[in-house]
Amino acid sequence: MIASLLNAKSLSDLTAELAAAGLPTSDLAEPDRRFFQFEDVAGIIGYGGIEGDGPDRLLRSLVVKPERRGAGLGAAILGAIEQAATDNGVAALYLLTTTAEPFFRRHGYKTAERANAPAAIARSAEFRTLCLASAALLSKRIA
Repeated sequence: MIASLLNAKSLSDLTAELAAAGLPTSDLAEPDRRFFQFEDVAGIIGYGGIEGDGPDRLLRSLVVKPERRGAGLGAAILGAIEQAATDNGVAALYLLTTTAEPFFRRHGYKTAERANAPAAIARSAEFRTLCLASAALLSKRIA
């Protein structure tokens, strides 16, 4: 699997995939976001990213193309994102989800109380306005 860092000008495919999956897209080009495209010899697998700076960051927009689902590629993308985060000094990843909680729990993410979210996570647009208040907040220590 090959991961390519997307720049602000190359976010259109990511935006289309996220919109099709019902995930937020309005803030993708904002600062402090790093999105990756993942591919293999068969083509694009999916996308994922990290938002923020400091030891606590938000896992953003992990999506596997529909035709590539069911083969464990989501887990591979998650592992690659976690490794990139670790390489950048991240100690914990947080995420908000309304549909993928079982997937993330299988990979070590646990429920976090929204009221106790670190400031860096709580001030993100995803936390404040983009995700439903009913979205589960999950976290995982990765370092």
